[in-house]
Amino acid sequence: MLQLKDASIFQREILILSDVNLDIKKGEFNYLIGKTGSGKSSLMKTLYGDLPLQKGLGSIVGFDLIKLKENEIPFLRRKIGIVFQDFKLLNDRNVFDNLLFVLKATGWKVKAEIEAKINDVLEKVDMKSKGFQMPYKLSGGEQQRIAIARALLNNPEMILADEPTGNLDPKTSIEIMNVLEDINKTGITILMATHDYPLILKFPHKTVKCEGGKVFEVV
Repeated sequence: MLQLKDASIFQREILILSDVNLDIKKGEFNYLIGKTGSGKSSLMKTLYGDLPLQKGLGSIVGFDLIKLKENEIPFLRRKIGIVFQDFKLLNDRNVFDNLLFVLKATGWKVKAEIEAKINDVLEKVDMKSKGFQMPYKLSGGEQQRIAIARALLNNPEMILADEPTGNLDPKTSIEIMNVLEDINKTGITILMATHDYPLILKFPHKTVKCEGGKVFEVV
């Protein structure tokens, strides 16, 4: 599902992480931990094509990251769902239209299929009654549920969640983790960057750490 071998992660010409070796198999749930500035977000951005992989070997959901062309990135992102800390919802349109925007942008055209898909993902995150709400009128936890629903729209093989509980209180964080756990149980692979160590203790999974320019498994 995801493999990096002797990979170097750069932000422009600045080396952030070196000799990265990472192997995540289909259906796994992995945490990515490390202090602010340790390289977690740079690694995530490399995995979804926002930063190029310049050195080493890398593949994710069947795409070769070292050979990835700019016109292939939209196709990569149809197979990967991305969840951000700050939700990145469009506040000028309601929840339904936020999801509609993504589906239209990724080539969906049949109205009945679009409506069915939106209802399906909203049901999965227990937000089916919120379709006509404006995002800014929702709580942080509700907005993150919508962001997760958006990540599920194109039936991804993998979800990359970058600090998805970072702006949420502990109770809401647990609710969001339960949503992610349920998604993982359907066979979708998850890599979640987090600072939230109490969550890791409550929901234990394989944990990988960024520290000192390296990435290693925590045992």
